[in-house]
Amino acid sequence: MTTTREQLQRWIEEPEGTNLEFKEAKSNYHFDKLVEYCVALANEGGGKIILGVTDLRPRRIVGTSAFAEPGRTEAGLYDRLSHRITVEEVQTDGGRVLVVHVPARLPGTAWQIEGRYLKRAGDGLTALTDTELKIIFAETGPDFSAEICPDATVADLAPEAIALFRERWAKKSRDERKLKWSDIETLTNAELLLDGQITYAALILFATRPALGRRLAQAELVFEYRSSEASGPAADREEYREGFFLWQEDIWNKINLRNDRQSYQDGLFRMDIPTFDEISVREALLNAVAHRDYRLGGSVFVRQFAHRLELVSPGGLPPGITAENILDQQNPRNRRLAEALARCGLIERSGQGMNLIFESAIRQGKPLPSFTGTSAHEVRLTIDGLVKSTAFVRFMERLGEETLRSFSTYDFLALDYVHREQPLPEHLKARLPVLIEIGAVESMGRGKGTRYMLSRRLHAALGAKGVYTRKRGLDRETNKALLLRHIKDNRVSGSRMEELRQVLPTHSRSQIQVLLRELAKSEEVHNKGTTRAARWYPGPNLLDCN
Repeated sequence: MTTTREQLQRWIEEPEGTNLEFKEAKSNYHFDKLVEYCVALANEGGGKIILGVTDLRPRRIVGTSAFAEPGRTEAGLYDRLSHRITVEEVQTDGGRVLVVHVPARLPGTAWQIEGRYLKRAGDGLTALTDTELKIIFAETGPDFSAEICPDATVADLAPEAIALFRERWAKKSRDERKLKWSDIETLTNAELLLDGQITYAALILFATRPALGRRLAQAELVFEYRSSEASGPAADREEYREGFFLWQEDIWNKINLRNDRQSYQDGLFRMDIPTFDEISVREALLNAVAHRDYRLGGSVFVRQFAHRLELVSPGGLPPGITAENILDQQNPRNRRLAEALARCGLIERSGQGMNLIFESAIRQGKPLPSFTGTSAHEVRLTIDGLVKSTAFVRFMERLGEETLRSFSTYDFLALDYVHREQPLPEHLKARLPVLIEIGAVESMGRGKGTRYMLSRRLHAALGAKGVYTRKRGLDRETNKALLLRHIKDNRVSGSRMEELRQVLPTHSRSQIQVLLRELAKSEEVHNKGTTRAARWYPGPNLLDCN
């Protein structure tokens, strides 16, 4: 985002309303307070938090020293809230101003921090009321998983499935008293049994095979193993038409039966990477179960091939969610079902399952998960299990587990872009200062022409010093060669700086001048004239030679 001085001035002149929050913050501002205001502003439709401007009218710019590195602040906000929030510096005559761009919450969702759903109240913050939360959660219509299933009874549920749920819940909450609950108490306390009546969420989680076939037959998962791309019957097929807790282990075991290992050498040791990572597979299955549309008649399909896994679930992505924002926006389609799975530790309420899948793919040198083929009526997720770069896997190992645990999903993504030598999207550039500081990435050049590469230290640890030298120096020599070629092609008329900037459009004037001085020192080019009238010619300056 780029805020002009004119736009900033218009905001300053507006009343502090539903989408603007001004804070003087001349010397500093508490990060926790910034987090809370982001939550409140998102819950009110999104807007801007502007630091370095007085909050009383007539407002004036006083400048701020708070949050000296906006990239770090963005990273911290993402770590706390799991939402992408842009922090922008605007330099003005009155000093440095920070604009925090807070997106609006999605329909049917509310932001929270440590269980507190906040809104603004005068000059402070307060909690959203229960009534306000109910109104928000009802925006996308009733939660199907929370509705009562007519005629269903506790007898439709498998006691062993409820027992497993209860054990997991007790372990997650570190409360062994839950182990003494009866099935009825467990269901009631989890809000899966309402006034003695069974919810659809309870059926999806615990139903016996006959009961699910009668009450909600579409809540099944169909597994297929295909040994080739050819159409026709699957080599192996299994239909799981019973409660999730009755088949969750079985399907992973079935996938793992054909889960080969991909080996690579790391010094004296030979390491193995499974084609299908267990955490990624389990998270993908949980997403399919928790977020599919149960009002539609289709089943969830899981198709396993030699090196990829395809999951197709009925219903498109939830409202407001796209393949582009799925890592930092959450909108559970079946809230009651998601809450039950969160209680027993299988998913996080913050919705980080997809993040884990992306992070695992990057760490294991595999292609990123793909949503190609997703439409309004179904979600298609493809997990590619083929390791593309064992060198990058070794590179990640050299960073160390402690460092990797501190990474956000966007740190992993930024590193992946650098590794693949792809231009970084704007929202990932903010992650680079941290990656440079820990020695994972190095920068080349300055200004808009700056490029990034994996660091010398890590190339050396991988025994790839020559690769580092080639990558570090190749661009420089190639760029000099391009300039020399253009100058030689225009030896009669000479080459102006404007033309040379067209040859290297990503370089600044000063960067090109450095390359030209190196060429001149080696007597490959010379210039005539000064300032903007200067022109460059091939070869040494013969007048100087005389």
